[in-house]
Amino acid sequence: MPPHADESASPQALLEEQVQLLQAELEQLRAQSLIERADLENQRKRMAREVDAARRFANERLLGDLLPVFDSLDAGLSAAGAEGGPLREGLELTMRQLLKVAGDNGLQVVDPAAQPFDPERHQAISQTDAGEVPPGHVAQVFQKGYVLNERLLRPALVVVAKD
Repeated sequence: MPPHADESASPQALLEEQVQLLQAELEQLRAQSLIERADLENQRKRMAREVDAARRFANERLLGDLLPVFDSLDAGLSAAGAEGGPLREGLELTMRQLLKVAGDNGLQVVDPAAQPFDPERHQAISQTDAGEVPPGHVAQVFQKGYVLNERLLRPALVVVAKD
């Protein structure tokens, strides 16, 4: 009978070995599945960020092309002077409407007159004696800047009061 016992033990050992191999393979497949799920989730999040950025900045070129129009309207308002009149009122109305449409699309004006100089949003073109403006603050704005959804589209050109 001992030979018969050896024969029965051998298939049992083989079965246990096969079960262990299958369990190891199952664990490996589970780990691969988790990795693939994580990759898919990361890809989904990345695509969502890219779609959001594309949506937020889809009008960047159009709004950037409108900046000279804003500059022209500002120059026209400056040339019209402080006195009222139909020309000035028309320019102001046009400017307000254009700023509203641009603002609804994420554009904001950077007009830093008398504010502290911010190299992230302002471009200094010269310095001047402080006068009434505190040192390190913007004394004069030559050209307004613009921000689109918190991204700088164009820095404001400014003169800074000397320290």
